[in-house]
Amino acid sequence: MNQPDPRPVVVALGDQPAEAALAFAVDEARRHGCGVHVLHVVHALPQGPEMVLVQAVDVEAVGRQSLREALEHCRDLAGEGTPVTGRLLLGTVVHELVDAVADLEAARVVVLQHRDLSRVRRLVSRSTTSGLAARLHVPLVSVPAGWAGSPGGSGTALVTAGVDVPERSDAVLRAAVGAARARGARLELVHAWSLPGFHDDPSLARVHGESLAVQEAEEIRKRLAELDLDLEGVDVEVRTPEAPAAERLVEASRASSLLVLGKHDPRIPLGSHVGPVAGAVLREAACPVLLVDPHQPG
Repeated sequence: MNQPDPRPVVVALGDQPAEAALAFAVDEARRHGCGVHVLHVVHALPQGPEMVLVQAVDVEAVGRQSLREALEHCRDLAGEGTPVTGRLLLGTVVHELVDAVADLEAARVVVLQHRDLSRVRRLVSRSTTSGLAARLHVPLVSVPAGWAGSPGGSGTALVTAGVDVPERSDAVLRAAVGAARARGARLELVHAWSLPGFHDDPSLARVHGESLAVQEAEEIRKRLAELDLDLEGVDVEVRTPEAPAAERLVEASRASSLLVLGKHDPRIPLGSHVGPVAGAVLREAACPVLLVDPHQPG
C-alpha cells in the first residue's frame, strides 16, 4: 500500500463492517486537507496441530479481501481530492493498532466504529476503545454504527463538550473549540451536576447546588478566556443543568454532530482510562464521541 500522508485520519477496522466510521473519517480528512489511512486488524490465533483446519494464510487472505473492500468504499466516498491508503495487521487487535499508530508518528485522530455488543459479550471481550484509550495519546473518535451525519439536515451544527473540573479541562476546551470552528458549528460546554439523596433539607441543598453551578460556569468562561483560543465565528454557550452527567450528555448527543469528552486521568496506573461517565456515554451516544487525553499539549 502507498504511504499515508503526514498526520492522516486513521480508521481502525475489525471483523465488522464500518461504513459509519469510514464516512466520518472522510469528512474529517476533507476538513483538514489530509488523507485517510485504514488499518484492518485480523485477529490471528496461535496455530498448532489442533487447528489444522484453520490456516493462517486463509485468515490473511480473508483479511486482505476485507481491506480491499473497505479501501474501495472509502475511495468512493472520498473522491479524487482525498488520498486513501491502508495496511493489514495480523495479531491481537489493541496491540497491533497501538504499534501501527506509533509507526505513523503523527496520526491526527484514530476513528473506530462502536459495536453494539450484548452485555455478556462486553464482559468477556474488553472494549477496543478502552484498550486504546489506555495506551494512546492520540485523540480517539467512537462512531455509532447507525450514524448518518449531523441531525436535522439543515441549520447550524452543534458540538457539545462535557466539562468536569474547569482547570483540568484545557484539552477538552481546545478540542471542542477546534471541532466547532472546523464545522461552522455552535458550541455548548456542559457541566452537569446532581444532588446526593441524603440531605436533611433538599431545598437548601438545591440552592447550594445552583450556586456552585453558577460558580462553575464562571470558571469555565474564565478558563476559556485564559486559553486565548480563536473563537471568531464560534457561538459558545455554557450550560450547567441539574442532571446526572452521563444522562445529560447522552441526551445532548441526539442533537449534536460531535460530543467531546476527556479521558479519565486515574491517580494509579491500573485505573480506568475511560471513566464511568465517558464509558456510559460511549455505549449510548447517538453521535460520534471524541475522547481527548487530559495531558494533550495545546
